[in-house]
Amino acid sequence: MAYATHATSEAHPQAELDPRRWLLLTLLCLSQFMLIVDVTVINVALPSIGDDLQLSRETLTWAVTAYTLCFGGLMLLGGRLADAFGARRLLVTGLVLFTTASLVVGLAGNATVLIGGRLAQGVGAALLSPAALATITRTFHGAERNKALGIWATLGGIGFAVGAMLGGVLTAGPGWNWAFFINVPVGLGILIAIPRLVTASSTHGDRRIDLPGAVLVTAATGSLIYGLIKAGDAGWGSATTLLPLIGSVALYAVFTLVERKTASPLMDLRILAKRPVAAGSFLMLIATGLLLGYVFLGSLYLQNVRGLSALSTGALLLPVAVATAIGAHLAAHLIGHAGTRLVAAGGLLVSASGALVLSLVDGTGGIIVGMVIGAIGIIPVFVSATTTALGFISHHEAGIASGVVNTFHEVGGTIGAATVSTIAAAGIAEHTDAGFSAAYTTLAAIAAVAAVIGLLVIPRGKAELPEGVHVH
Repeated sequence: MAYATHATSEAHPQAELDPRRWLLLTLLCLSQFMLIVDVTVINVALPSIGDDLQLSRETLTWAVTAYTLCFGGLMLLGGRLADAFGARRLLVTGLVLFTTASLVVGLAGNATVLIGGRLAQGVGAALLSPAALATITRTFHGAERNKALGIWATLGGIGFAVGAMLGGVLTAGPGWNWAFFINVPVGLGILIAIPRLVTASSTHGDRRIDLPGAVLVTAATGSLIYGLIKAGDAGWGSATTLLPLIGSVALYAVFTLVERKTASPLMDLRILAKRPVAAGSFLMLIATGLLLGYVFLGSLYLQNVRGLSALSTGALLLPVAVATAIGAHLAAHLIGHAGTRLVAAGGLLVSASGALVLSLVDGTGGIIVGMVIGAIGIIPVFVSATTTALGFISHHEAGIASGVVNTFHEVGGTIGAATVSTIAAAGIAEHTDAGFSAAYTTLAAIAAVAAVIGLLVIPRGKAELPEGVHVH
């Protein structure tokens, strides 16, 4: 992920002389790893959570999307707060909130506590993650900064794949609660060490915070997700579906007006008028939606329909993790030779073929093959998205552009999980294969259409990420 903070340009001359900076990097990367793991760790645990707490399909879907909703919706606010009040303060605040919320989720005995805890986890993540990256960019410089950011990006990417496997191991062992309890000792350990390793950073004089903008964009996305989830049971033409969807459009419109009028907007919407940023944001939205859609459907299908255990499901997702590494390696090689335009379109078409395999087969082996193909194709799209958004614009615009792309990253996952949950609603609720094929076919169609759009909107030529801007 990339985050927009003014701290990327701050100097800290003594940091290079402090041998503790690598320990600090280890702790910050561990915190980011923990945040990313929690995006997917819940997926394999969903059947066990549903059985223990007697949860409906709607509630299970919210258990996944509530976290990414707040994580993405409040990310830009977190970056702005880190600039205004100091990264160390936001690191501690985010860690305390995320760790406490993880304990609450693990102890949840009903839907209200579970969803409330996941929402609080997302808020904590939105405060912690941009502050952690700002601290890294302030602490390291030159070649060391690039090395540090490379480690950050690599661990973030691994965390997305490891989360699903870890969820299977913990659910099959001590229980699904430990998928969240494990965050508590890790969070406390980091919390004890961070204040001793991070010096107070200078803050910016402008402390005007666009809280209305943050609330509006999060509420708009939440309303969209609510409508999408409701459609699975009530139908697309029902009032319970249409009213939230219409409300979402209205809230996004109000958000646009507020951002244009406020003196210190959360998001400078003019950046989205730039073709590279718009194209990169679109690719990020699609890529994250596809990947989380694959994992969400795959874990439920393997356990509820095929009858596999959580441990077996987690183990079978190992090839998907390997596929993400292969996809990342291919992307780095291909983009340098063919450019982002062809790589993004090709990756989407490969991912579409993986979704078609998933829609046509019903055996365990076929499901894994389809998910592997989908993952190999989708990871180059992630790389193309960030390279497109940040590699064709001026360096002074890279910060805000990276923040916008990162927001679309989390929002895309939220929309993807909600959409496939609605299409496969009958099968998820009844533990049959009804709707799963249609959901995968929908993902294939979305990937194919996105490939065509990508060829039309992604600028030609090769791009290069500005120094100090990284994504996972």
